[in-house]
Amino acid sequence: MDAVTEVKSRINIEDIVSEYVQLKRAGRNFKGLSPFTNEKTPSFIVSPEKQIWHDFSSGKGGDVISFIQEVEGLDFKGSLELLARKAGVDLSSFSSGKPGDSKQKDRLYKLVELAVGYYQQQLTKNEQPLKYLRQIRGYEKQTLIDFKFGYSPNGSNNLGKYLASKGYTDDEMIKAGVCVKRGGEIVDMFRDRLMIPLSDTQGRPVGFTARLLKKNDNAPKYINTPATILYDKGRQLFGFSTAKEYIRKSGYAVVVEGNLDVVASWQAGVKQVVASAGTALTTYHLKTLQRFTGDVRLAFDDDRAGQEAAERTIPLAQELGIELSFIKIPSGKDPDELIKQDVAEWQKTVDSPIYMIDWLIDKAAGEVDLTTAPGKRQFTSRVLNIVKHIKDEVEVEHYIRVIAEKTKTSIESVNKKFASDSKQTTVRLKKPKIEKTNAPEDAEQIIREQHFLAIIKEVSDLRKVLELLPKEMFSEQAQQFLEDTDSMQEVKDTSEYGKMLTLLFEESYQHTEHEELEYQIKQLTNRLVEFYTRQAKNNILNELEKADEHEEKHLLTQVNELELLKKKVQSALK
Repeated sequence: MDAVTEVKSRINIEDIVSEYVQLKRAGRNFKGLSPFTNEKTPSFIVSPEKQIWHDFSSGKGGDVISFIQEVEGLDFKGSLELLARKAGVDLSSFSSGKPGDSKQKDRLYKLVELAVGYYQQQLTKNEQPLKYLRQIRGYEKQTLIDFKFGYSPNGSNNLGKYLASKGYTDDEMIKAGVCVKRGGEIVDMFRDRLMIPLSDTQGRPVGFTARLLKKNDNAPKYINTPATILYDKGRQLFGFSTAKEYIRKSGYAVVVEGNLDVVASWQAGVKQVVASAGTALTTYHLKTLQRFTGDVRLAFDDDRAGQEAAERTIPLAQELGIELSFIKIPSGKDPDELIKQDVAEWQKTVDSPIYMIDWLIDKAAGEVDLTTAPGKRQFTSRVLNIVKHIKDEVEVEHYIRVIAEKTKTSIESVNKKFASDSKQTTVRLKKPKIEKTNAPEDAEQIIREQHFLAIIKEVSDLRKVLELLPKEMFSEQAQQFLEDTDSMQEVKDTSEYGKMLTLLFEESYQHTEHEELEYQIKQLTNRLVEFYTRQAKNNILNELEKADEHEEKHLLTQVNELELLKKKVQSALK
């Protein structure tokens, strides 16, 4: 992975853009006022799914790096460095110039992959961990293969010696988090533990969760790989790489607390399940899930810790527009226990989530005496602290009424307290280091060009109009796109420009009738040709002032050709 890919994988474009533009969710995308023009109606779009932005008013657009280039007036390198600092990426490991530095992460990925294979081999040779997995946990052989379970033998440097034999250095083993240095010697990080590999969103192993098999009051039951350049606990969702397609198909994701809960659910056939690190869900976790679904269901323990974790997640989910709910598991059980007892009941429980705020209100009401003034105060304070994060005004009003009914107080009183408790500070946006302007005539031509290409990109039978138009009529970026897509015969969204055109089509023409699209193409083509020929003629007139007789004749021929082009296009479009 190169530096650009690494930086972009660690940030979300909407987070960066929202530092400069006040964004509001509009379906799958975000919308705001352009930071580049003096527009009154928002036409600046950010797509979290495609990780691109497009400004309809100026025709500008691209990825997060191009956005920083525009608003900060930086070159590519400066923009990448700024974003790397935000993402916590050390660019020196990619660009120091030393032989092999650019491949450091690839070597570490391979190292962890070798460690996974080593631990898997050890599992087949040791009866105790196999017995625990097969008999106590009840995992099938295929489940062990799917999740790549392994075992770390009880020795000081078994893995270290194996990796050294494969050409890896002590420093690389430490950087990958599989070994540590103690007393000047390299030793294995994990010993005599069940090994559960942790993978990134692409399915590449990046670390491990290691579980004790023997009771030891002096050692934690679970330990994880320490933070490395591959593994970040705040970004890790166990099981996501295998669950993501099932999340997409089912339309929802289930988040449990334990890794082994994920494994049990997978084996039981409920495969759209992932686990957070403990109970702490981060914005990154939610955004990772949001790329596949807006319906997230938490199956946390129904205790105070679980409630607090759920409450911390509500404002994050509300900010992202995610519908958050709670899966209420029968008292005293966790998902793994329920699955062992009754698989059908687990599926039924997953299919019957309770909207998160409703669940928390019921829990809060059950913990205080609502017939007393202190109980009412505690209840309203706690619930209003949740309600203030709700974005929808109708939903806010609904819960104001619920609070009033439960506390037997007036809606006016609850509203007054809500207004007092929910005073919010205004978010101060960073000021772009550019002056806003009205779009110049050249920019308007670029906008027309983008609309033209967006339509013919998505509607194949309208592409024949390209045969009428000279290549040089288009901007350099558009010409490159047309070349890369083989004259539009097979269009792909691999380039940022291609993704931007798709976003433009979705926002402007997604539900437009074909007849209207055909009309738009004719109008855009005429305007494109009109502008192109007018500009070309003006350039020729400037050249005529200093041309000799021979050059003058050649230039006048060009003027005639431009007139013929206009007539040909107008005739073909009638």
